[in-house]
Amino acid sequence: MRGEPMTARWLALVAGVMMAAGVVAATANASTVIAHRGASGYLPEHTLVAFAYAYAQGADYLEPDIVITRDGQAIALHDLYLDAVSDVRERFADRAREDGLNYVVDFTLEEIRSLRLHERIEPETGEQRYPDRFPADLGHFRVVTLAELIELTQGLNISTGRTVGIYPELKAAAFHEAEGHDITAIVLEILERYGYRSAEDPCLIQSFEPEPLRRLREEFGTGLRLVQLLGENDWEMNHVDYEPMYTPDGLATIAGYADGIGPPLTRILEGVDAGGAPRLSTLVPDAHAAGLVVHPYTFRADDLPEGVSLEQLLELFVHHIGVDGLFIDHPDRLVRLLEAHRAR
Repeated sequence: MRGEPMTARWLALVAGVMMAAGVVAATANASTVIAHRGASGYLPEHTLVAFAYAYAQGADYLEPDIVITRDGQAIALHDLYLDAVSDVRERFADRAREDGLNYVVDFTLEEIRSLRLHERIEPETGEQRYPDRFPADLGHFRVVTLAELIELTQGLNISTGRTVGIYPELKAAAFHEAEGHDITAIVLEILERYGYRSAEDPCLIQSFEPEPLRRLREEFGTGLRLVQLLGENDWEMNHVDYEPMYTPDGLATIAGYADGIGPPLTRILEGVDAGGAPRLSTLVPDAHAAGLVVHPYTFRADDLPEGVSLEQLLELFVHHIGVDGLFIDHPDRLVRLLEAHRAR
């Protein structure tokens, strides 16, 4: 998105747009801080220290992607393969598949625990994706299981008196099924073992695929809150057709099996007009009309539209557009913004 910087005048234009549209701005208390892969803007994603740091920064939920190992263990990792965030190519030189990638499902938990996790790099170039984040050549980080993350969260809830939740994503359920693992059943069993069963419990489950969420609601009868993640068809990450999901009819269908949506933020803020005012879609009011909460992704201080600060973007989404929460790599930045609004 390009255009003039988001100044105070720009935000005033936003407020005018929203009021003219009859949209009520969110209060400072309305937005949920979802620590995307932990405090991943500061420490390597999905590591125990990244989750602990996000907790300390005031996040409401710790958000892991979940994938399954060869021996059926649920671990926190974004990719189906290990190459971008670990030293797997040095430790296991002959385990890659024909595409050159080392898949989690081909390794046992014990093998994966022997790897050193690091800041995300591009496997093709060896360059760090976000150069100003934690250096990829420093630290001795290890994989964390879903059970370990839950125990960390629940233990800190006891020692701090807070109630921080977890927000796991079922990663590529169809892929795991083809590999012989029912990720939906595996994850639900772990959650229930640790007491997450109802909509009142601090736990949400998300998926880019509708089928796991339908199974959770209809086959397993879970009372946990479910969130349908929305993507773009040209990402080609699965066989889901996302375009119909963005329509009022599609949102009504989602409301039949889920409690919310997680769309890309670019599906809400589509750009700026000739006058420099934001061009907004109707996705948020449409979803709210269908009874769905809206948690857009991903807000990063080092990946922003030109001329826009993270605080300006957060201000727009939280206090003018009125999203119910958002996925953020730098949870402390959103916490500070919300606290400043409460103080006023």
